[in-house]
Amino acid sequence: QVQLVESGGGLAQPGGSLRLSCAASGSISSTNTMGWYRQAPGKQRELVAAITSNNSTNYSTSVKGRFTISRDKSKNTVYLQMNSLKPDDTAVYYCNTAFIRLFRREEYWGQGIQVTVSS
Repeated sequence: QVQLVESGGGLAQPGGSLRLSCAASGSISSTNTMGWYRQAPGKQRELVAAITSNNSTNYSTSVKGRFTISRDKSKNTVYLQMNSLKPDDTAVYYCNTAFIRLFRREEYWGQGIQVTVSS
């Protein structure tokens, strides 16, 4: 079983910054991809950013240039540095990890953390 625990959310002003962290524990493949998704009220969950085991990254167009995803493999932790925040970034942010084990795809989610951007 894999557990993901997010931290670092909260309230920020427009133009401000927040840093999210997600610590993974349990039986995790070393070749996992980790990512951040978000879901705003009344909207579908969407990918924000993802990072592979060899540190290739992918960003949604709405956050490119403002958000940075990184990971510390020694700590099984992924980070999301969010700069130049906008009210549209307000959402519940979810940490995700996915990997192949014994020819089967496994995927796990964190419980979600609220990010609110407001003056």
